[in-house]
Amino acid sequence: MENVLIAGANGTTGRKIVQLLKNSRDYNPVAMVRKESQMEKFEKENIMTVLGDLEKDISHTVQNIDKIIFAAGSSGKKVIKVDQEGAKKLIDAAKDSSVKKFVMLSSMGADQPEEASDLKEYLKAKHEADEWLKSSDLCYTIVRPGSLTDNQGTGNIKLAQSLGHSGSIAREDVAQTLVGALHDDIANKQVFEIVEGEVVIRKALESISKNPQPQA
Repeated sequence: MENVLIAGANGTTGRKIVQLLKNSRDYNPVAMVRKESQMEKFEKENIMTVLGDLEKDISHTVQNIDKIIFAAGSSGKKVIKVDQEGAKKLIDAAKDSSVKKFVMLSSMGADQPEEASDLKEYLKAKHEADEWLKSSDLCYTIVRPGSLTDNQGTGNIKLAQSLGHSGSIAREDVAQTLVGALHDDIANKQVFEIVEGEVVIRKALESISKNPQPQA
């Protein structure tokens, strides 16, 4: 089983990712949390944890890690320090440790943050982190969902390099998409947008893998 580090494991989407990995046959989740007080609930479920603050040195967090899902965020409070520079630090650490794949939770609109009417600073930070990952030589997948909801997931999505319209998507479906992208032969060096849709997540990911699109 491959060890997967989840940055942002204590977040709403991060917790869903951890549970999916815990129930998988291929992966062993390693929850990266910022505070010691956050470790207990994961350890009670026999989930490995590691302390790591994205504003500080995090090079130790990638030891014995095979793959990474970056689902961390500052909720708009520290977008430069966390969403941008924190992501870049973890990307650099992953590169130094020969991590096999880095799956990034980005955001729709991160391709052209200057055109956003709101959340411009956040989208610019996500854009910078995405560009850093694309230039890192790591194997990666960048997932850009629409607005996240707490609705029950459907297991179905609409996926394209550029959908051409906005939309929303359940966090459960985003988590499933991120976990699906961990596979070695799925969406390598691909950037795509997702919203709720009618295509089974696995099939949507397989489709973009068989028909690679230019990087966004």
